[in-house]
Amino acid sequence: MASRALNNAPHVSRAKREAVERAVRQLGYVPNPTARALATRQTGAAALVVSGEDPSIFADPFFARVIVGASAALDEADLHLMLCLAASDRGRKRVEELLRCRGADGVMLMALREDDPLIRMADEAQLPVVFGGRPVGPAPRWYVDVDNVGGAREATEHLVSLGRRRVAVICGRLDTEAGRARYRGYRDAVLGAGLDPFPPLQGDFTERSGAAAMAALLAEHPDVDAVFAANDNMAAGALRTVREAGRRVPADVAVVGFDDLTVAQVADPPLTTVHQPIEALGREMARMLVALVNGQDPTPLVLPTRLTVRASA
Repeated sequence: MASRALNNAPHVSRAKREAVERAVRQLGYVPNPTARALATRQTGAAALVVSGEDPSIFADPFFARVIVGASAALDEADLHLMLCLAASDRGRKRVEELLRCRGADGVMLMALREDDPLIRMADEAQLPVVFGGRPVGPAPRWYVDVDNVGGAREATEHLVSLGRRRVAVICGRLDTEAGRARYRGYRDAVLGAGLDPFPPLQGDFTERSGAAAMAALLAEHPDVDAVFAANDNMAAGALRTVREAGRRVPADVAVVGFDDLTVAQVADPPLTTVHQPIEALGREMARMLVALVNGQDPTPLVLPTRLTVRASA
């Protein structure tokens, strides 16, 4: 950290800088964080802000892996990770205060819904802001996302390749870009195969909502022979409902999810799913934020997905 500070210091000759660095090493000097913050106007922390009300969201396997990736990258840059929830008025006010008072060196925003107040706060912020997943609407300047459309298209094309002709979809929230993009990928694949797309049956990315959506789907369309669920939690719920209805997976109804979480591996039967690099998403968000904090101008990044075939389809 001492050498980084010296590298950023103005009008310091190379010889003087090397002499000071030698003295630092010999004396075992450790910078004082408080003094450094006063001198550099940096806090030594980065915030991960999730638009959600339930604190247990950080225990969700998806967000837990994002945190692992982000934390590792921030640790390399000597930055601490702060976690914030912002969906209630109180939570949003805390985040707004964080942005206004520069309570962190930068912010990563995730799980934003359409017209989320956090989008406006990010536009007005005087801090570097990186989006994890694009929000609905115009793309922000800095974001890291995954290929949601391409992944959903590949999942659906796989179902069609198995000879399925009544391929339904359980969407995520359609007030999120991920939910909309995954439905677009499904629709593109179904139309490309000359089949009729099902209307979007919306869940909220939880197992409970996937089970309920599948029950409604079987009641209205008993001839459905395949379903693409927009995440693994909903796919696991759909699997359970199909079995409880006396249907066989995949013989009667094939099921594909999205994420490749642990739940996909332990499902009965194990779930065919779209693998997305979740830890890499967190890591690249943090790296992009560090680059911004250091005065660089990184480009947006879209990470690839791939289909992982297991027994459910």
